Amino acid sequence: MTNPLLEVDSVMSGYGDVNILWGVSFCISRGETVCLVGSNGAGKTTLLRTISGLLKPTQGRITFQGRDITHATPRDILAAGIAHVPEGRRLFGPMSVADNLLMGAYLRDDQHEIKRDLDHMYSLFPILANRRDQAAGTLSGGEQQMCAIARGMMGRPVLLMIDELSLGLAPQVVETLGEVVRRITQEGLSVLLVEQDVMTAFELASKGVVLDTGRISVMGSTDELAKNPAVREAYMGLSV
Repeated sequence: MTNPLLEVDSVMSGYGDVNILWGVSFCISRGETVCLVGSNGAGKTTLLRTISGLLKPTQGRITFQGRDITHATPRDILAAGIAHVPEGRRLFGPMSVADNLLMGAYLRDDQHEIKRDLDHMYSLFPILANRRDQAAGTLSGGEQQMCAIARGMMGRPVLLMIDELSLGLAPQVVETLGEVVRRITQEGLSVLLVEQDVMTAFELASKGVVLDTGRISVMGSTDELAKNPAVREAYMGLSV
């Protein structure tokens, strides 16, 4: 068995004296899309913030490409190849779409390749090409999500973490974003996806991790989880 790309081992984390995650363990392989699902307050965002270095684990270990990044800085984790698209997008509103995308490449100095990647983002999201000189804060919600994902990809990550892909977006926009996620995984990028819409998450991911009050209650292939009576009742609104 090959070594996992990302391994989270018995991680505990939280905010100050308040612990949110309790012994979380899972792994992601190269080229794999994994969805992280659970109710509000389950700890999904906390887990992504811990992996990206914004929060420090109080216990456990996080390994990425064989390197211990448990206590690495967010800058070092980004440089190592993990990009985090946060909930709420967090764009630089007054700045243009193009400048927001270039901010995603701020650790890079390969200008020719940056230009090439910028053109690739515009091919993935044609609407951003049309809006490249527009202030990011004036975009629609769906366009802002596209911009946030493209900005994350401009760092040329190995693993892209997306917090709440579809929250508040129209179904047509969600379908467009889903197609982009499928395309970038076909190009070799690994994705960790936090998603409230469990059906959407299961359509996009091959493996699922279900968080319940800071603990993993069940994980496995999304095909298996979609048939799990407890998952179907609690998260998909389907009777058992």
